[in-house]
Amino acid sequence: MPRPDLNRMPEYYHKYINQAKGDDVMSALRNNTSSFLSLLRMIPPDKQYHRYAEGKWMIKEVLQHIIDIERVFTYRALRFARKDETNLPGFDEKVFSINAKADKRNWDDLVEEFTSLRKATELMFGSFDDEQLESSGTASNVSMYVLGIGYIIIGHCEHHLAILKEKYLEKENQPA
Repeated sequence: MPRPDLNRMPEYYHKYINQAKGDDVMSALRNNTSSFLSLLRMIPPDKQYHRYAEGKWMIKEVLQHIIDIERVFTYRALRFARKDETNLPGFDEKVFSINAKADKRNWDDLVEEFTSLRKATELMFGSFDDEQLESSGTASNVSMYVLGIGYIIIGHCEHHLAILKEKYLEKENQPA
């Protein structure tokens, strides 16, 4: 199946879809999982609480944010794939972040949660046939579709992967 049709997705999400690498959602998910986990495993304990500037999230909060967003978007994809026509509510990522208490979480638990969640995401998207991947629905009063959501999940993670590399971590600590 080709990359998502951007005309079927809200313009706000185009930046994430465009950051997702690859023309096959399953390969792109697996590649993103591998590169993101490689980076996470290289983050030393003293960096997990690091903020690159005042008011910015610490690395633990970035990881929790990625987990939370992936949960919301996989839920949307499931509802749309199952032909649920309910207009799904939006969410406030800032409220999620404030209430997640990522700073109190164990790093290894966060990494394991991401790993488990991403495996479930891969299995769910792998179970969708072409009809399900083309299914659309409404969330936050805008139309989107399952394949596009898969690429949002990947691109959102890629977006934060780039920020982690550029703003949080020194060059010598990055995977090749």
